[in-house]
Amino acid sequence: MFNAKKEVDNIVKFIKDYFDNNKLKGVVLGISGGKDSAVVAALFSKALGSENVLGVTLPCHSIESDKSDAKLISDKYGFELINLDLTNTYDSFLNEINKLGNFSEKELRNSNINLKPRLRMSSVYYLAALYSELKGGTYIVCGTSNKCELYVGYFTKGGDSTYDIGVLNDYTVEEVIQIGEYLEVPEKVLYKTPNDGLSNLSDEDKLGVKYKDIASYINNEEINKEVKNKITRLHNSSMHKFNIPVYKRNK
Repeated sequence: MFNAKKEVDNIVKFIKDYFDNNKLKGVVLGISGGKDSAVVAALFSKALGSENVLGVTLPCHSIESDKSDAKLISDKYGFELINLDLTNTYDSFLNEINKLGNFSEKELRNSNINLKPRLRMSSVYYLAALYSELKGGTYIVCGTSNKCELYVGYFTKGGDSTYDIGVLNDYTVEEVIQIGEYLEVPEKVLYKTPNDGLSNLSDEDKLGVKYKDIASYINNEEINKEVKNKITRLHNSSMHKFNIPVYKRNK
């Protein structure tokens, strides 16, 4: 039986110990308006105090309601929330890309989707460095990915895969929801259909499988053979995201 209280206590201790041992002050994270970032923000607010948590909304041709959902979370847990609009930055980048050739929408689609989380990664690291100076102590960046996303490689290299500390990496989507229920994350956010806020598609639409099936696969539970094969393909095809080859010379 999953014990959300016990898990929250363990995560909070993990955060406190890491920050104490490394003499860190605060954390920066992107607040998407979804459950994962909401749960992470709640955990860090509990562990560090909300005054040491900086949330950032990073719209980029995004869904407008995500900003109001993010504010709902910051109001609930009392941390500072700032908005850094990346739309013009994104558009300026694509204007430069257009000078390189006449590319079709299909050719650019994957590159464009992955550009957005990479711009967001650069932004949160910039703010972490800035707040380290402003607050007189080191701020680091926390990730918000859960176990199901990570298993099938549903993240962008150099984007949301880049962070300094992760706390949901070993929890399935359902477990994250249970942790969120214990932390009293607003229902509007906690039960929202997962999406990246960038491509106008749900996570499950993009993956072609449901998170509950990924969790069942991870836990060696019985699932449809076709779905099982799809998850296996997703996992195997994303292994390059986890293991960066480094040549070592012979001496």
